[in-house]
Amino acid sequence: MKPFVINSHGRLVFPFNFLPTLDFSVMESLEQLDAVIERDFEAKAPTGTDILERVESGGYETRYDLLRDVALNLFWVNRYAFTMYEKRPTRWRDVPRGREDVFLPAVTPWEDGERKVAAVRDAYDRLEPAFGPDAEDRIFDVLFDVFANRRHHATELPAIKPTVSEILNERGALTFCLPGHDPDYPTYAYEQIRDASEDVAELEALRRMAMVLHNQYPWDRSQTRLEDVGALGDDDFVVLFSPRDRQVLDFIERVRDGGEARPRTARTPEAHKPVKPYPPVMVSRQFKVMPRLEALSAVKGEVVCTNDDVIRNSAYNWSSMSADDIARKTGIQSRYYTQRGLEQISLEAAEAALEGAGREPEEIGSVIFCTCTSTTLIPSVASWLSGQLGIQQTHGSFDVIAACAGFPYGLAEATRLLQEVERPVLVVFAEKFSDKIGTVRTSRMIFGDGAAAVVIGP
Repeated sequence: MKPFVINSHGRLVFPFNFLPTLDFSVMESLEQLDAVIERDFEAKAPTGTDILERVESGGYETRYDLLRDVALNLFWVNRYAFTMYEKRPTRWRDVPRGREDVFLPAVTPWEDGERKVAAVRDAYDRLEPAFGPDAEDRIFDVLFDVFANRRHHATELPAIKPTVSEILNERGALTFCLPGHDPDYPTYAYEQIRDASEDVAELEALRRMAMVLHNQYPWDRSQTRLEDVGALGDDDFVVLFSPRDRQVLDFIERVRDGGEARPRTARTPEAHKPVKPYPPVMVSRQFKVMPRLEALSAVKGEVVCTNDDVIRNSAYNWSSMSADDIARKTGIQSRYYTQRGLEQISLEAAEAALEGAGREPEEIGSVIFCTCTSTTLIPSVASWLSGQLGIQQTHGSFDVIAACAGFPYGLAEATRLLQEVERPVLVVFAEKFSDKIGTVRTSRMIFGDGAAAVVIGP
């Protein structure tokens, strides 16, 4: 579950859009991880060389365009650190040499690093601000400090880092080295990132990205150098990589041990047409008991998510867009979210429908619940609703999982049930997408939360 939060300014925030996480419990192989990383980090992020070429060709129109590319580049540079590891500066003499769950990255120097850094600095000074110079300067200061002190090449980074014992056996292997480390080096607390606020939606998203990237390097970055592991002194500090959780460590161990992934279907079977086409269902001709809409109710979320809110929460893997772009592409200006549970808004819709129809619980012959976002399998939500409404027994209370087709499927099934029970059927439709969309941009632009219910009587 990935719920939204309301920050101290009363604004919607989607924490998972700027704090990348992956579920390694479903990650079966290194190839699968590579595909996810390519989709979420590499597809939209420019390399340092890409940025340099765009600067030199005059491809940036505003400072914001440059800042955004630098931020996406740095998220890509940290793609495995974000999703798999925590960085822990440790004095070399205190580093355990034999543990299998402590890793020390081997890196190569950044090609043309000084040239790329100088190009970004010069380009920023030349370009005009897109929204506001003060806010853009604040963001640039944080981002550029990270970018300018980057030391390593990032095009080819292994997901699984060598253990300390392994890197000690690699002649000439380079790793990050610090002359010292302040454990109280200032970083941004989660609350500070959540409550970051800018007047311009695009800059608020970029500011959060900058703060998160700053936290990836909780030390004096200007003092970082690449050092041959064999030349490290006892009082030098190195940056150990520790798995973020047990699931990540299990994945690493499974890959290193050569464990096989669960078998998957090798191919999609050929689709076969039905023996004959399905004719339309002619209700007035084929059914004896005619359905009648007795009541319709709707419950919407209490939190409005505007297009500006979506842009304020632009994720590290989104293409650049504006609130106006969303409106132009979808016709949507806002969508409603709720902090209530899916079952709660469903119950509210069901109660309103029964009241509107003037029906008592004992009159209902069946309850159908249609959704694709329920997290409850047993008991069915329809059974739970029946109990909450005081319905002791029905001909059937069951869930239908049909996504967008839930409404017609539910009505069709209610019409068929009427032939058997000859009593009203309560059909409830509800979805709660706000805590399940994650960083999927197209879904975030469109879907919201809400419930509706109808009473179909004979």
